[in-house]
Amino acid sequence: MERHIHWIAKELQLPEQRVKATVELLVEGNTIPFIARYRKEMTGNLDETIIRTVADRYEYLKKLAERKTEVLASIEEQGKLSAELQKKIEDAVKLQEVEDLYLPYRPKRKTRASVAKEKGCEPLAKQLFALPLENPLPHGAEQILSEQLPTVEEAIAGAQDIIAEWIAEDAEVRQWIREVTWNKGKIRTEQKKEEEGRVYQMYYEYEEGIAKIVPHRILAINRGEKEEILRVTIDAPIETIMTDMQRRFLYRTSPVADLVEAAMKDAYKRLIAPAIERDIRNRLTDAAEEQAIQVFSKNLRSLLLQPPLRRRRILGVDPAFRTGCKLAMVDETGKLLAVDVIYPTAPHFRVAEAKERLLHLIHTYDAQLLAIGNGTASRETEQFVAQVIREDHLPISYVIVNEAGASVYSASPLAKVEFPDLDVSERSAASIARRVQDPLAELVKIEPKAIGVGQYQHDVTPSRLQESLLQVVESVVNYVGVNLNTASSSLLQYVAGISTSVANNIVTYRDENGPFQERKELLKVPRLGPKTYEQAVGFLRILHGREPFDATPIHPESYPIAAEILASIHKDRSSLGTDELKQQLKEMDWEQFSSSHQVGIHTLRDIVDALIRPQRDPRDELPQPLLRQDVLNLEDLTIGMELQGTVRNVVDFGAFVDIGLKNDGLVHISKLSHSYVRHPLDVVQVGDIVQVWVDAIDQQRGKVNLSLIEPSK
Repeated sequence: MERHIHWIAKELQLPEQRVKATVELLVEGNTIPFIARYRKEMTGNLDETIIRTVADRYEYLKKLAERKTEVLASIEEQGKLSAELQKKIEDAVKLQEVEDLYLPYRPKRKTRASVAKEKGCEPLAKQLFALPLENPLPHGAEQILSEQLPTVEEAIAGAQDIIAEWIAEDAEVRQWIREVTWNKGKIRTEQKKEEEGRVYQMYYEYEEGIAKIVPHRILAINRGEKEEILRVTIDAPIETIMTDMQRRFLYRTSPVADLVEAAMKDAYKRLIAPAIERDIRNRLTDAAEEQAIQVFSKNLRSLLLQPPLRRRRILGVDPAFRTGCKLAMVDETGKLLAVDVIYPTAPHFRVAEAKERLLHLIHTYDAQLLAIGNGTASRETEQFVAQVIREDHLPISYVIVNEAGASVYSASPLAKVEFPDLDVSERSAASIARRVQDPLAELVKIEPKAIGVGQYQHDVTPSRLQESLLQVVESVVNYVGVNLNTASSSLLQYVAGISTSVANNIVTYRDENGPFQERKELLKVPRLGPKTYEQAVGFLRILHGREPFDATPIHPESYPIAAEILASIHKDRSSLGTDELKQQLKEMDWEQFSSSHQVGIHTLRDIVDALIRPQRDPRDELPQPLLRQDVLNLEDLTIGMELQGTVRNVVDFGAFVDIGLKNDGLVHISKLSHSYVRHPLDVVQVGDIVQVWVDAIDQQRGKVNLSLIEPSK
């Protein structure tokens, strides 16, 4: 462990003590959200991202150590483990280095070199490779001729096969060729067969430096290759490689230099180049997948953190053409009040009837907002809704809701339990309405990868994507906190330390015994033991319970300190969140209090913040969703027009912004700022409300390009 900690600290440029404390907390079974929030003094206030990186690196190094043990045992068993080789393996910090060093000793299937060795060519190979050679070649070759090896030519060919394998298995050479190919080589693509739509047209004749190609192009190329539209090759700097190999392996004065050179070229072409190409393609794909997953993860986090529109009666609309628009009316708590279906769009155009039914629901249930899903027929439905609002002068607005994953939820067992009497599309309409009331509570019911906010998510390894997205959901849920008495089991299972079965047990206990009155009642829930309680309890809130501290993110282990803080200014628990308390706490000397009460300053500051804002929801501090009353048409736009829109998706090359048109407008990365932008996520996030200017209009394709840069006048 000490060696792993040293490497991690050096790699991440962190003090070893912080890394050591973090690793020890992880090994003890503590969750990352718990460590980040409630063990700040031990970690030196490392944030959740760094703690997760430490955890990932520690797991990698553990697996690396296990592999080193296997490799060393295998080589020692063969009687070939030298002290120098052992040190090289033990000092390796990457799995690739270990595998390169192990390659000459790895048990192999039959190869040309192994066949040549069986025929007795190895002594000749050693003689040829031991430069400079003193004896003329025929004399050395004739000594090994046999029934299996009848001619000098066959003996030489066998020796060359052995030499080629020796060269190919040289770890230093292999690593050098790998890096020079990465830095100076190119990836080249060409069209393999015709395709409809010419999706991959830009890659029909394409080349780019391996080290420079951007991740999303790699995923596009990989997909084109998988669909057999593209042929992909790696062009290595062969002259540079050959020059270096000649310097390493050839003595030009040797009478057998040409034979060794032929073996060397064979080693590269037959053994090294294909392996290096596989390595580089895998390395490119891994990097591209990692980038795609990071983009998806950041977009998902922003989407989950969209501010809720609480205490509103909302009419959810799931648009469709042929099957009609499903309507679902929910009250302020998300309880379903009514459902209906209308047909205002093609192919039915039953506009008058649709208007009557829509107005009936709005007036009967006093709807305060309409939530329209952004899927098929969304804009046509929006036009109809806007027309009704305008014609009847309704004091109501509508909002366009990202409905990604709504259909997945609607067909799920959970949806069937929640809405047993509704069909799939009616459940979707209810989910769309609830997404506005509390996006996080509704979106956690959906498998994260079904929430389509990213790029090329279908081209990455599913297990890697799923793991990363689940971490995002867990992080957001614990960052926001969960109301213990209203949360579904879908939400509770993302709370630190709580498994799916324990989440179900919490809901069952609540149903049977009524709302929790105190956090410590959780210990009565089956299978929820002291460790789970410790990890989870700080993220669970009880509003209006017996203990006011239970409504805050203060951990029960810190209740005594919180009480001492209040007592020091002659306040009690009933004063939480008051302006008077806030003023008094601001005037205190917290450094002195930290020292006199032996409590860490980071923990102390968190406690004080919770006393000042006991029921704080960080989502409330973000911009509210953009509400509309009228629709925008492409014909209404002019170049330079200023508009307000909502960022729907962020990708490597820009951001897609909903300005009320059928299709979202694209803000290219070059139009995000006057300054250089490394990645669009550095400027905008999903859900941001932004001011944009129309940059270009394509009437024929129904597309518009936007800019965040105000045009000069």
